[in-house]
Amino acid sequence: MRTLREMRRFPLAVRLLLVNQLGVNTGFYLLIPYLATHLGDHLGMSAAVVGIVLGVRNLSQQGLFIIGGSAADRLGARGVIIAGCALRTVGFALFALGDELPVLLAASVLSGLAGALFNPAVRAYVAQEAGERRAEAFALFNVFATTGALIGPVLGSALLLVDFRTSALTAAGIFAVLTVAQALVLPAREVAPSARGVVADWREVLGNRSFLAFAFAMVGMFTLQNQLYLLLPDGARHATGWDGAAGMVFLVGTLANLTLQLPLTTALKSRGHRALWIAAGLALMGLAFLPPATVAGPASHQLLAAVPVLIGALLLYLGVMVAQPFVMELIPGFGRPELTGTYFGIFYVVSGVAAAVGNTVVGWAMDTGARTGAGWLPWACCTLFGLASAGAVIGLHRRGALPAGPVAEPTAPTSNEANGQRSSTT
Repeated sequence: MRTLREMRRFPLAVRLLLVNQLGVNTGFYLLIPYLATHLGDHLGMSAAVVGIVLGVRNLSQQGLFIIGGSAADRLGARGVIIAGCALRTVGFALFALGDELPVLLAASVLSGLAGALFNPAVRAYVAQEAGERRAEAFALFNVFATTGALIGPVLGSALLLVDFRTSALTAAGIFAVLTVAQALVLPAREVAPSARGVVADWREVLGNRSFLAFAFAMVGMFTLQNQLYLLLPDGARHATGWDGAAGMVFLVGTLANLTLQLPLTTALKSRGHRALWIAAGLALMGLAFLPPATVAGPASHQLLAAVPVLIGALLLYLGVMVAQPFVMELIPGFGRPELTGTYFGIFYVVSGVAAAVGNTVVGWAMDTGARTGAGWLPWACCTLFGLASAGAVIGLHRRGALPAGPVAEPTAPTSNEANGQRSSTT
């Protein structure tokens, strides 16, 4: 398979991070989708308390991405990645062993903080090591992440036949194995001491208007990606009257991702500016919601009614495959290489907040459409999100506000050494 051949072209440390992302998503989706049911049905907690536990986890992660990014820049990405995986091991084990609210809240904080640490650190590590092949590295990253997001729920469903604790301990075990593997394989990189404070770094990044505009423009990508877990599965179930139709959405996307992601990125990389492909991907993501809108009316309870939804899911995955590797590739180009982690951290904070607002709008459209009979409304909202984000990226490109691609290496006499270090890819 071409994906595995391409993977072998990268150094061992980067190959580990690709497998790491497969394990991270497998462990995460093995547990988190079933946590609310465990808290409510098994432990008898109210909906409000369940919302608090889940909200604390999400807030801990989204709000602290900036901490993880800065830590990667100042302490080195290796240590931050290892610490993040170790914390998630402890957090998921607490979900298995604790039934009291204080223990569950501690588990939520630790698992959220873990994600805030290793997510920007892993991306910073990949970006710094991949050099000119950064887009291909993030394409592979996307393949492994998507595969893990499919394996996790399937494995979680099987383990829940035993009990929730077995599922949680299995997830914790996956992260424990990843922690040990990272400690053994990932090489330590010397980090130059910084004369500036962390707040000064944050101020520099937040003062980069082009970068902030780009982060806000990505609201469409993150909002529409989330509909793979909300609107599209709901649309498949509604159209067919069969709960299993939701799983078909993920199966179609994963198969497409495994076969098409790397060839797509490789083919597009040498054709035109990155921004144009990002905009094209965002537009495709928006247009993906038009086919499902055709079956948004009364349910037919026929399996064939799922076809427009599956076409939409396939187009959405294709749009993500086109745009996402180039988005990840461009982020380090907005600033100094020493702040790569900080840029990734703040990018996820800004786009995460914006996407939360976008998801609220989609949720409102779903409720309004169900109440008024306008079933097409949430699908139309998603189309507008995708096209608006594509237009914003085109506008930034025309103003010359976006980097051309991978960060150019310094022209000082030490540039050959820098090139050698940065080309040891993911």
